[in-house]
Amino acid sequence: MALKRTVRSGASNKTAPSKLFVRKGDRVQVMRGNERGKEGTVLRVDREKNRVVIEGVNLRKRHMRPSAVSPEGGIISFEAPISASNVMLLDPETGKPTRLRTKQNDDGTKDRVAAKSGRALPRATR
Repeated sequence: MALKRTVRSGASNKTAPSKLFVRKGDRVQVMRGNERGKEGTVLRVDREKNRVVIEGVNLRKRHMRPSAVSPEGGIISFEAPISASNVMLLDPETGKPTRLRTKQNDDGTKDRVAAKSGRALPRATR
């Protein structure tokens, strides 16, 4: 007689999406990979997959056949996502890569601060 393995009905392997240090509109520099040294603005952030899409970085080409959406078809270039761990924020004062710190103001609000210069990072427009 074989034993049956049961799984609890509420159990799930999915974890909650992690909070990332980058936001849409931030200026970042790629630190690892084929695109090392390139700078750009964050276009999209995928918290579940821990990936970001940066303007002008990691360009890929897709060959599209003509359809109702794109009647002419052809080769379309687009930015592919890269891992968020491979990018660093740029210090607004020096323009060099920096880590991020948070500073709590007297009124209780928090600001994102560049670790190198101590200057607050500009709030990205969403």
